[in-house]
Amino acid sequence: KQLDELHRTRDNRCVSQTLKDLAAAARSDKNTMPCMLEAVRAYATLGEISDTLREVFGTYEEVAIT
Repeated sequence: KQLDELHRTRDNRCVSQTLKDLAAAARSDKNTMPCMLEAVRAYATLGEISDTLREVFGTYEEVAIT
C-alpha cells in the first residue's frame, strides 16, 4: 500500500531520468554514487536502482568448482 502511494505521488519523470543517468554513469568510468543519491532523492526505490544496475552489469553467479 505504501509503495503504491509512493509511485502515485512522486515525480515519475524525474525518477526515470535519474535512473537513466545512473545507467549512463554505470556504463562509463564515472562514479555512480552521485547518480544513486539523486535517484534516492527523487524517491526511486531500491528495487528500481538495483534493476538499473543489473541491466548494465548483469547478475553475478558463482561458479561451482568440482
